[in-house]
Amino acid sequence: MKRLFSFSFLVFSCLAGAALTQDGPLKIEITDGVIEPLSFAVPVFEAENPAAREIAAEISSIVVADLTSSGLFREIPKNRFIAQRKTFEEPVRFPDWRAVNAQALVTAAVKTSGSGQLTVKFRIFDIFSGVQLGKGTQLSGSTGAARRMAHQVADQVYKRITGEGAYFDSRIVFVSESGPKDKRLKRLAIMDSDGEKMKFLTGNDNIVLAPRISSDGKKVLYTSWETGFPQIYLLDVETGRRKRVNTPGNDVAFSPRFSPNNKRIVFSYERRGNIDIYLMELSSLRSARLTSSPFIDTAPSFSPDGRKIVFESDRSGTQQLYTLPVSGGTPKRISFGNGRYGTPVWSPRGDLIAFTKQSNGRFGIGVMRIDGTEERLLSASFLDEGPTWSPNGRVIMFSRQTRGPSGAPSIYSVDITGRNLRPLNLRAPASDPSWGPVLP
Repeated sequence: MKRLFSFSFLVFSCLAGAALTQDGPLKIEITDGVIEPLSFAVPVFEAENPAAREIAAEISSIVVADLTSSGLFREIPKNRFIAQRKTFEEPVRFPDWRAVNAQALVTAAVKTSGSGQLTVKFRIFDIFSGVQLGKGTQLSGSTGAARRMAHQVADQVYKRITGEGAYFDSRIVFVSESGPKDKRLKRLAIMDSDGEKMKFLTGNDNIVLAPRISSDGKKVLYTSWETGFPQIYLLDVETGRRKRVNTPGNDVAFSPRFSPNNKRIVFSYERRGNIDIYLMELSSLRSARLTSSPFIDTAPSFSPDGRKIVFESDRSGTQQLYTLPVSGGTPKRISFGNGRYGTPVWSPRGDLIAFTKQSNGRFGIGVMRIDGTEERLLSASFLDEGPTWSPNGRVIMFSRQTRGPSGAPSIYSVDITGRNLRPLNLRAPASDPSWGPVLP
């Protein structure tokens, strides 16, 4: 293992196909075939007053970036447009958009007020059917929320066309790294799903590892070495306040993760040289031991209904994946391929488990069904690890580190089909992403 091999990985096996019909609504269907991304057009959003021009251009560019980043959409360049829209209210000339092979059209108008308020109204059209998808929508907020409103527009386009849940208007907690490889400084940070609006959550005076954000996006669990050995801390995202979680005996504890309702956590705890998995009620701090073996049991992750966990263990002689009811019982092994498995993470959809796999000197991100069948690898490199699911279970982010003494980690994303592998455009080395929910 090149690092603490206690992460979790999950991916869903399906591919996107664009299905356009003349007599039905535009949609992207999830199939098993590789298809061409759906082509869409986004004219620069109309500014209903002069002060809104810059914001309107910014919002339209973010919407385009979000949709194209999914790998399911392809933008029609604006220099190919035949139709030139002058106002948001004017009728759509569908033949002009069909002529440039646009399959969907997104139009919007942006207005600001002297009090700092921002209004965005938008519509989505199926060009070949010549119909509007759903009703027009209006969003309101402050001018400082322009980026977030752009993500919300992109989410609505994505949802109405794919039929899947939203994920652009969400945030990711991660470890921001700086300094030379042998003296790397690590601190917790949070950012929007596209890597923008990054903010530090901790200082760089202690080593932090493996942050895990709660299902409501308000709290973060992480492992810190500030006492000289690994212990678990709980941080409030809004206030930055943090406290150490008092585990049994206050000995070595790591790899914490929230339950779906955020009332309990699971974590790994070392006692007398033995590492087992414990369950804790956060309100009372009472703990219960879930595993009991002379082997290393670690990296637990809850199922979406909170009834089971998946974890890694070397009880069979090598690192493998096991599931276990939270109520107790005998762990069931689910991984049987060649190689070593670790850091499992249950999909929000409940049907897949993502993991890290070490095989033939390489590390990759893979997914399997919850019974261990249909295993597939989505990536492989010198070191890919630590997957985290998007809120809709469609995309996985993970850490990738290149070979060599100066190799710095970066964050990548990949579609659950294994397509659209791409790096997140960050300004500094980063690792250990944990994807939070769509914001309320």
